[in-house]
Amino acid sequence: MQLGPFKLTPNVVLAPMAGVTDKPFRMLCKRLGAGLCVSEMTISNPKLWHTSKSQHRMDHDGEPDPISVQIAGTVPEVLAEAARYNVGHGAQIIDINMGCPAKKVCNTWAGSALMRDEALVARILSAVVKAVDVPVTLKIRTGWDSEHRNALTIARIAQDSGIAALAVHGRTRDQHYTGFAEYDTIAAVKAALSIPVLANGDIDSPEKAAFVLRHTGADAVMVGRAAQGRPWIFREISHYLATGEKLPEPGVQEVRDVLLGHLEHLHDFYGEVAGVRIARKHLGWYAKDRPENAAFRAVVNRAETADDQLRLTRDYFDALAAGVSPDLPEVA
Repeated sequence: MQLGPFKLTPNVVLAPMAGVTDKPFRMLCKRLGAGLCVSEMTISNPKLWHTSKSQHRMDHDGEPDPISVQIAGTVPEVLAEAARYNVGHGAQIIDINMGCPAKKVCNTWAGSALMRDEALVARILSAVVKAVDVPVTLKIRTGWDSEHRNALTIARIAQDSGIAALAVHGRTRDQHYTGFAEYDTIAAVKAALSIPVLANGDIDSPEKAAFVLRHTGADAVMVGRAAQGRPWIFREISHYLATGEKLPEPGVQEVRDVLLGHLEHLHDFYGEVAGVRIARKHLGWYAKDRPENAAFRAVVNRAETADDQLRLTRDYFDALAAGVSPDLPEVA
């Protein structure tokens, strides 16, 4: 898939997820096979650009190309300035968020709430495209609710505005992440456009990725929640698309090494206190299908230092690799 000057190989993309797709996770997913990783959304309000949270979200030092940064907001001129600011700080692709279903985002008319105002969508897209000389992409849903599915209309507005590629999550906003993704809608959008289209929603295996690409005709697949605790899903999908063969699941020792490296990067990136806290959700995702998951999470979530968190994690996975039951307390 070609996106401006960048050829995305493989055509498997990490979806932007607030609180998940930070720099440590993006770099890990790129190393494990993602062709592109989109940042968690950055707020367009310049008053918040210098907070610790925003500074971490805008840190791309050492991150492999291409660097895609998602921005969110409602005012065309403010979003245009946010795009310019992020390009000045390393962004090589700007992505506009019109897909987030979160109440706190939609209540400010940002995210997927913007799909209710097609004229405002056109003004935003035109302003951002004109503001920067890098590719601008857009992420949308199929509509606000079942009575207002206007993805096709928004898609045509996007193409006419100069958007370089469109990602479509196959659900309406009111579905959040329930129900099933509407691949027929994504197929209709792809058939109507000449720009690349990325299919998003329920892509959780190599076979599902191949099916979605065939069914929709999309140029790439975008993987979100299925990558949580399974960052190697990108190499699995890309290998299957290239060869038709499935890779074996990673062994316990490889999972341990990937996880320990991820934890160390989180500790270094955020500092020990914040890094230990942020790492807890990732630990839960990595261990969710492992034996004694609940007991492991209960123990490791009490770790207050980076050393303790790493030691407990290493001991747990070493026990699994040795084929013995981890020494953990019983959890009711």
